[in-house]
Amino acid sequence: MGAKALEPGSVGLVDTQSVRLFTPESPLQLRSGQALGPIEVAYETYGTLSPDKDNAVFICHALTGDAHAAGFHPGAKRPGWWDNLIGPGKPLDTDRFFVVCANLLGGCQGTTGPSSINPETGKPYGLSFPLLTVGDLVEVHRALMHHLGVERLLAALGGSLGGMQVLDWALHYPEELANAIVVAASSRLTAQNIAFSAVARRAIMGDPRFDDGGYTESSDHPDTGLAIARMMAHITYLSEDALTEKFGRAPQPGRGAPGFGIDFAVESYLDHQGQVFTERSDALSYLYLSRVMDYFDPFADADALQRVSAHPLRWLVMSFDTDWRFGTDHSRRIVRRLELGGQPVTFREISSPWGHDSFLLEVPSYHATLRTYLDRALLEVRS
Repeated sequence: MGAKALEPGSVGLVDTQSVRLFTPESPLQLRSGQALGPIEVAYETYGTLSPDKDNAVFICHALTGDAHAAGFHPGAKRPGWWDNLIGPGKPLDTDRFFVVCANLLGGCQGTTGPSSINPETGKPYGLSFPLLTVGDLVEVHRALMHHLGVERLLAALGGSLGGMQVLDWALHYPEELANAIVVAASSRLTAQNIAFSAVARRAIMGDPRFDDGGYTESSDHPDTGLAIARMMAHITYLSEDALTEKFGRAPQPGRGAPGFGIDFAVESYLDHQGQVFTERSDALSYLYLSRVMDYFDPFADADALQRVSAHPLRWLVMSFDTDWRFGTDHSRRIVRRLELGGQPVTFREISSPWGHDSFLLEVPSYHATLRTYLDRALLEVRS
C-alpha cells in the first residue's frame, strides 16, 4: 500500500480530521425548527489553500459516501471514493486547488448521526434523532468552511445526493459560491425513486434485529436488512448494458444443482456488495439520509431564484445517458428552472455505459469537461 500511495497523481497518505462545530449552548438550528448540538464533523483536505483563499472546492458526497474522497488511509486496501478525480494532475488538481470533503450530518463515518451518543441520555439517539433536510447538511458544510477560514468557494461539486447539496447551497447562499457543479442529481424525486427508497427502508426496519432502532446498544445489528437495501439500490446504480457486459447469464463457479442459492455470477456480485456495505455503513444513517432525498424540492421555494439572481454564479449541470435512477430528464429540469431565473448554465449529457455510477468513474469526456470547467473557473476568479 505504501508504494501505491506514492504513485503519480495520488495525494498519498491522508488523515481524517475532526472538529466540533456546534455545541449544546450554540446548537445547529434545523430547518424543522429543532436544534441539534453538539455536532462532530469528520473531514479531509487535499492541496493547499491559496493566500487569497480563492481556490477552495468543496466536495459533497452521495448517500453512502464519506469524508475519505482521495488518497489512502494507513492500512487501507482501496483509495478514497473519488480518487480518480482528485490529485496532482487530475481534473481537481491538488497542486492548484484546495479540496475539502466532509462526512454528512446524519452519517456514520465520524460525523454526528443517529447512532451517535445523545449527551442528554448517555445512549445512542436511535430514532429520536431529528429528521433532516438537505439544507441541514449544507449548514454543517458552511460551518466547516467558516472554521477553515473560507468565506467564498471557487466551487461546490457533488453527484447524486451530493449534487442536491450543491443545488441547495447555491440557491440559499449564492454569495458563498463562484460556481456550482451538479452531477447526476435531481431537484425533485419521482414516485419511482421514492418507491425504491421505501422498499430499502422497509427491508431494514423489517429486520427483527432492527429493534425499533435500539440495535445500537447491542452487538446484533440488522445486517440482513441493510444488505438487502444495498443490493436493491446497487441494481439501480448500474445500467442494464453494464450488468450484461459484466455478468450476462454466467453461472456462479462451483454451483451445484439449480436451487434458491447463488446460482448466477450476478447474484454473487450483489451478495458481496451487500455484505461489504454492512461493514462500513449503518442502518439508521441509511434510513435518515435516504429520507432526506425524498423530501428535497428546492424550487418549491418561491424566493430561491430571486436570491440567486441577486448574487450571480456560474452553473455546470451534467447527466449520463444510461443513468435511469437520476436520468437526463432530472438534470434538464434543473437547467430549465435555472434558465428561467436568468442563470448562466452549462449543460452536458455524457455518454457512458455505466449508468448512475458513472459519476464515480473515470469516464474520459466527463473528466475532460470537469477539468476544462474548473480550469476556466480558476482563471476567471483571478482575472
